[in-house]
Parts: sequence; C-alpha cells; structure tokens
Amino acid sequence: MGTDQVAAFTTAQITSLTTKQVVALTTDQASVLTTAQTASLTTAQIVAIETDDLQAMTTAQLVALTTAQMVALTTAQVVALTSDQVSSLKTAQLASLSTAQIAVMETDDLVGLSTAQIRALTTA
Repeated sequence: MGTDQVAAFTTAQITSLTTKQVVALTTDQASVLTTAQTASLTTAQIVAIETDDLQAMTTAQLVALTTAQMVALTTAQVVALTSDQVSSLKTAQLASLSTAQIAVMETDDLVGLSTAQIRALTTA
C-alpha cells in the first residue's frame, strides 16, 4: 500500500487498524499520517508503533498526540524520540509523562527544552 493510500485513511479507518497492522506500517507510511490520524490512534496502537517509525514522524504529528497517548509511549519509544521531536512537545504532553519516561530522556533532548517545558517535567 502506498503512502498516498495511508494518508487518505479516515480516522475511523485508522482506529480500526489492529496492532499487527500498525507494526506492519513502513517508516514512510508512518511519516505521512495526518495529525488527525495520529491523534486518533488508540493507546494500544501507540504502543505498537516501532521506534524507527516514531522517529520518522514529524513534530506536528507528535504535537497532535493526546496526553493519554503520551502516557502510553514505552520507554524505548521515548528514548527513540529525536531532540527536535522532544523540544516540540507541549507542556501538557511533557507533564503527562511518567517518572520512568522522563528518566530515559537523553541529555541532548533535555537541553533543547524551554523553561516552561522543564517546569512541566518537574510537576509530572
């Protein structure tokens, strides 16, 4: 299936994907999900996203994640986030992260955070 076909899925079609189907998405397919599609992923689907696919996602896609989706990220997925992706996260998203998720963030990721983003981490 081409990236144009994946991008054309409705949010209802996205939420109906099984976790096996989410795992089977290629990096190119994951990178073309719309922000609405990304926001519609279930927490089980979020957990199923492979780290390479997560790294290929745009900052806009990551900003579209809900706080419930952020909580669902595995520590391996958090480690895989690029510095640009981490620095693009909203304060509410950062505040929703668990201590375990914050603990695995890389120094380079934390250096790029604003004061408000750092404060959000301390209230998590």
